[in-house]
Amino acid sequence: MLPQLSAEQVHAALPWHPLADALTQAFATPPQAPVRTAHAMSSADTLLLMPAWDDHGIGIKLVTVIPTAPRFGGHTVDATYLLLDRATGAPRALLDGEALTVRRTAATSALAARALAVTDPEQLVVVGTGRLAPWMVRAYHALLPSLRRITLWGRDERTAERQATVLLDEGLPVSAAARLADVVAEADIVSCVTTATAPVVHGSWLKAGAHLDLVGGFTPAMREADNVAVARARIVVDHVDSALTEAGDLVQPLASGVIARDAIIGDLGALLRGEIIARRDGRDITLFKSVGHALEDLAAARLALSRLALTTHSSPGT
Repeated sequence: MLPQLSAEQVHAALPWHPLADALTQAFATPPQAPVRTAHAMSSADTLLLMPAWDDHGIGIKLVTVIPTAPRFGGHTVDATYLLLDRATGAPRALLDGEALTVRRTAATSALAARALAVTDPEQLVVVGTGRLAPWMVRAYHALLPSLRRITLWGRDERTAERQATVLLDEGLPVSAAARLADVVAEADIVSCVTTATAPVVHGSWLKAGAHLDLVGGFTPAMREADNVAVARARIVVDHVDSALTEAGDLVQPLASGVIARDAIIGDLGALLRGEIIARRDGRDITLFKSVGHALEDLAAARLALSRLALTTHSSPGT
């Protein structure tokens, strides 16, 4: 029977440090990963396909976006990940795609921040209160242990307060903020995980040396940061071709001439391999734009399956 990993199993099988190590290795020797394809099934419904493969495995994430679906809590996005054997093409496992996505997305942002933020950052602001936001807090806290203050901001202050309370109960130094501009002005790292179509973070708020992590926008019409923020920053992306096609935070300022193509220094793989230098000193503002890369899914799925197998084989009575 084909193994099926639930959301709980995926989260348990992907601790932050092993996941960060697996992603580092994947970015160092990236697999084949075409730009994802989006298929309009109707005027509102979309099917997204994200494949990747290397010498050892094939993976594809299937994402459905159906805004009118009658889901509990307004959940309109579903994702499933299929992992196959490279030699035979035979399926190896099905994994919960949402858990896989939030886990690898958060770990990738924290991994990028370790390379792009100032040494020993102390203050993080997470902008947004959707499903991804708490995972960003957890990943950053685990992978950047110098962080001593984490602030969560959302348009609905009560939602931000509820999420902050949950994270505080987990032992994380989290509080909710009422005024975004005030906390951004003090932050070493600002991570945006919204679905905004107009800028939420303004470049004039960012202090010298800040690192800006833009995660939420995944279409040319979406923006989380304004032109000033983008123009001030030294920019690294997760995948150049995808970012130039899908990331409104870059596509729009490129089209209007606010920045030139060479403002994008390179991708995260090149940064981790030491092929590019983004931060030159403690006053540079850096920006990491993530649109989601299929190599992250493949690396995370393979790690989850291997750790689950290890746990199963080492359990008493097996």
